[in-house]
Amino acid sequence: MDWKATFKLEIQLAVDAREHGNEGQARVCARRAAGAVVKEYFQRRGLPVTNVSAYEIILDLLKEPGLPDAGYQAAEYLVMRVTKEFKLPIDVDLIEQARIIAECLLPTLDDV
Repeated sequence: MDWKATFKLEIQLAVDAREHGNEGQARVCARRAAGAVVKEYFQRRGLPVTNVSAYEIILDLLKEPGLPDAGYQAAEYLVMRVTKEFKLPIDVDLIEQARIIAECLLPTLDDV
């Protein structure tokens, strides 16, 4: 499956998980969607992709210079740790943050 199909599938899985009350799974899927975009972005720039986990790939993105502010903030949200209650410490929609990553890194992505 190519990166665009992976992104769209993971976003849909995230939306479905949220609709079924499983916000934890929605977060996981949103991170995987963003990770697919970041991996493609790195490959297009000729940068090595040394991590396999979406979380680690997003952390790698935070080390890249020149990332737009919105992309940097979205990446920060996507790697934010949950509390002991398994909730994010702030109210943020990680599905939307994954879409922001896609728009910042690969702005030609259709139907995001």
